[in-house]
Order: sequence, then C-alpha cells, then structure tokens
Amino acid sequence: MTVFEFDHFCFTYPKETEPALWDIRLTIPEGEFIALCGLSGSGKTTLLRQLKPALAPHGKSEGTLQFFGKPLAECSERSQAADIGFVMQSPEAQIVTDKVWHELSFGLESLGYDSQTIRLRTAEMASFFGIESWFERDVCTLSGGQKQLLNLASIMAMQPKALLLDEPTSQLDPIAAADFLAAVKKINAELGVTVLLTEQRLQEVFPLADRVIVLDRGRVITDASPREAGKHLLEIGHPMAAALPVPMKIHGAVANDLPCPLTVREGRNWLGAFLKESKIFYRAIPEEPESTNTDKAVELKGCWFSYEKAGPDVIKDLTLSIPKKKITCIVGGNGAGKSTALGIMAGIFKPARGKVKVNGRTALLPQDPQTLFLKNTVAEDWAETLDGRLSNAEKQKKLQETAELVQISPLLNRHPYDLSGGEQQRAALGKVLLTQPDILLLDEPTKGLDSSFKITFAKLLRELIGSGVTVVMVSHDIEFCAEYADYCALFFHGGIISSGGARAFFAGNSFYTTAANRMSRGFFQNAVRNGDVIALCNKNQNRKD
Repeated sequence: MTVFEFDHFCFTYPKETEPALWDIRLTIPEGEFIALCGLSGSGKTTLLRQLKPALAPHGKSEGTLQFFGKPLAECSERSQAADIGFVMQSPEAQIVTDKVWHELSFGLESLGYDSQTIRLRTAEMASFFGIESWFERDVCTLSGGQKQLLNLASIMAMQPKALLLDEPTSQLDPIAAADFLAAVKKINAELGVTVLLTEQRLQEVFPLADRVIVLDRGRVITDASPREAGKHLLEIGHPMAAALPVPMKIHGAVANDLPCPLTVREGRNWLGAFLKESKIFYRAIPEEPESTNTDKAVELKGCWFSYEKAGPDVIKDLTLSIPKKKITCIVGGNGAGKSTALGIMAGIFKPARGKVKVNGRTALLPQDPQTLFLKNTVAEDWAETLDGRLSNAEKQKKLQETAELVQISPLLNRHPYDLSGGEQQRAALGKVLLTQPDILLLDEPTKGLDSSFKITFAKLLRELIGSGVTVVMVSHDIEFCAEYADYCALFFHGGIISSGGARAFFAGNSFYTTAANRMSRGFFQNAVRNGDVIALCNKNQNRKD
C-alpha cells in the first residue's frame, strides 16, 4: 500500500522565482525506511514539511500530494496530527510540558483519548523506549539524547502510520545518536511504521535505510538502494559523495575489484581481504610532532560552576589551556558541561571558584543560531553588527565579502527563519565573523552543514588561524574534528578526562574516534583519517618486495 505519493509536485516560496521543489514524482510504500539526502538548501526539509500540513511552509504548490490515496490537504486535522508524526532537529523545540510522563501523554490528551487508553499507551511507550527509570523526572533535567528520545516516544504513543524526522541527531553526541537511530530502526522493523529521515550523518543512516533519495536544487537525482545510490554519487562526482559512509569512500579511492562495503564491519572484512594476498609491510602512520607553541589564548584553572546557588556543579575543578592560533576541539556526551565551559571562556558565566585568563576579544557562535537573529533579513541583521564602525559603502562591501565567504550571497534578503538549518548556521557564522574576534568560540558549528560546505568551513578556519585567530570548538562531529583539529579534549562529568594532539587523541579511543580508525584498527596504527587508511592501502599495494 502506498503511504505518500508525489505526482509532478512543485513548490515555490513567496517572492522567489525559482521553485524550491521541482517536478517531484515519488511513491513511498508502507513500511519502508527512506533516507532523504542532499546539500544544504537542496529542498530536503521543504519536501519533508510538505508531508505534515501543520508545518508546511507558506508558498505556491502545484501537482498533487496524496496520503493513502487521498489528497493530503483533504485529510482531517485529526488524521494529520495523529497519523503523521514529525521529529524536529532541536530536542527542545518540540517539548511543551515540564514532566516526562506528562509529555508522553500530552498528544493523546490533545486528541481526546480516555484516561485508560492514555495510561496504557504511556506505559507501553515508556517500556518500549526504556524511559521507566526517568518517567517522573523534570524534562529540564534530561540530556539532549533523552529529550529527543522522549520526543520520539511521545509521537509514537499516538500510533502514527508515518514517521518524519528532520536531522534528529544533529545536536546529539555519537553514542546518543546511535541509540536514537537504533530506536527509529526498531520502530520501523517491529511496528512497520514508514520512516522518512533527513540526516547529514550518512555513516549511521545508510546501513539502516531500504532506499536513499538524493535531492539537488529541488530535484530528485538519485532514488535507489544505499549501495546503488552511493555508487551513483561517486561515479558522477557529486559533492554529496563526501558525506557517504567512510568504508564506501575508502573503497572507492583504492584500486580493487572487491565488493563495496557499507558498514564498519564490512569495511574490516574488505580490508582483511584486500591485504590478504601479501604481508602488511607499511603498518603505521607516523605520529605527529608536539607543537612548540607555548602561548595560551585561554587558561582555566580549578574552575567550578553551577547554574543555581544550591544546585549541582556543572563544571568541576576544570583546568584547561587553549593554545594560540590553533584549532582546539572539545568532544563529549550531552550534558557533560562543554557548552558551559565555552560560556565561561566567553565571559557569559562567572565561575564560583577558580581563575579564568582570556588573552583577546572573544565571539561566541551559540548552538542555536536563531538566538543571534534580530532583524527581518540577513543583510539587516549583519549590518547592525557593523553600525558605527564603517561607512555605508564600506559596510556593503564587507557584507558582500562575508556572504561570499559563507556562501549565502543569494540569501541576504531572506528572513533568517526562512533559511534551512544549514543556511541559518552559515548566516550566524557570518554575523559572528563580522565582529573580527581574536578568539572564536564555536558551539556545534557543523550542525546542519552539508559535507561540501564543511570542507569550505575547514578552509575558512585555517585562514582565520593564519591571520592570528584562535578557534575553540565544541562538537559532536568526530570526523570533522579528527580531520581538521590541532588539539582535542574529552569532556566528562564537568571536567577534562584526556587531551592531546588530534591523531594521538583519536587513535586511543574506542567510541569517540573515527570510522576509519575503527575500520583499520588491528591492521594499521595511528590511522584515524580516511586519507591515512587510503594512503596505507595504496602503499602496501604498490610496494616493491
């Protein structure tokens, strides 16, 4: 049975000449798990929100969109609310009550179910998702992963026929993200719910999906199985190929006739088969030399901090040194205290005890970019940052240069809230860069960014480092940190557990490490980046006995 069907569907935003979606022809059968992919601004979120009328953007649509054979617009409001579930990107954006148990039952209460049904479904969902141990807690005490799992459970209590998820793991740490996606797959496999998921973390999503749909500028360019979709993106050299699972990318960069791996386990099997014919001669990537730079941009010594006078300490005896003119990445679980530490460096929070020394002007890009936007257009918002510092001509020149730098020139006259998640992130980054800080503090800066712009973003950070700026970055994007950071630190329970150069740091971790490292561990040493594994494979293949 067909759940959703697009027939020559087009959609155009107000005051835009180019459609955001063009001639979409898709059939979504019941029970499928579909990954919806594409670069930032390709139309993923726009397409997904068309399937939830309450969240559909304002604009002009053409063609037809049906839900179980009936025009979606003609379905009852009750059906639209109960039969189509939607999980948003931000864990906090969807929560409306103060208690976990009340959040679980809120949707059912709104639909007018009787008390017995509400109690039964709430209990069932709490058991299914492992929520029993925190069933009576305040929502504000939950981690990001728990909040997003609660959102999912609250929607599933209404027994939807289709589940839509818009980058639901973008603000979760790697472990919480894996747990959340496992729960989504369990829903699909055991309950038969149709799943449409947009996600930048294709490493985790590809192995779960039955089908991958790739959008480019509002058009469908690929609709196939994960392996076939990945093969097609590599063959045409599409920028989305940079987001493919690591085993697929490594396989594609090494001359071989073996089947393409999709998961880390398959990647290990492929690597073993690839190296089987000859003894491994080149085994290790040389360790990176220690930096001689002893100048510090930020120093925290013995810092303690709590949000309430009698509340628990979020930061506990934190001692951390940030080297000047380097990229330092801080990783760790949700709720560990990473963002609070950035707030202390920015001067937003003052520790109850300890010393803070900051050598230069700071600027903070917060986790939620919308908190930075105050005006009706991106251009007006940015211009306010430059008021009193430049003439009108100089201001316009600076705005255009910055827009080109973060690749949003065509969007300057758009309302910030009308941008996609990735576009909002770039707009917020541009606004922060206009302040010309000495120390740039970034909280989840790659959240919502596509793989293509991440490469551009990394080059931008390197340019800033070259001009004397220090970058401190809190991130769940392990692959990005391993590829581009100079130093890394692991945050746990309010303090730093380990730190060091990026290669040595990630080579020693089991979960807070890269797919390339997990795939090659036991075969190669110190191989934490894709290029490391590719180089060693090619070196062993081409060696002369």
